[in-house]
Amino acid sequence: MTPSITVDQLATLAEQLASADRLRLVERIVHDLAALPAANEPRPRHDWMALRGIAPNLLGGEDAQEWVSRTRREGDEQREKQWRRGT
Repeated sequence: MTPSITVDQLATLAEQLASADRLRLVERIVHDLAALPAANEPRPRHDWMALRGIAPNLLGGEDAQEWVSRTRREGDEQREKQWRRGT
């Protein structure tokens, strides 16, 4: 078990560091704190209903690989039609 250290004790130790090292210490503390989720802020909830309609055929039971293949084929056909109209 690691011994506890108070903020005052840590401040006293930090005062013994060179200025550049003290700045590095502050930077490290701020970086570590920024990586933590804010304790008083609720985690954002996903609105799953916003996804409705993005892939309706998948939700209707169509196999994912079949859906990908079909939509690629339809896109290829659409591009080919546009290409033929342009020439």
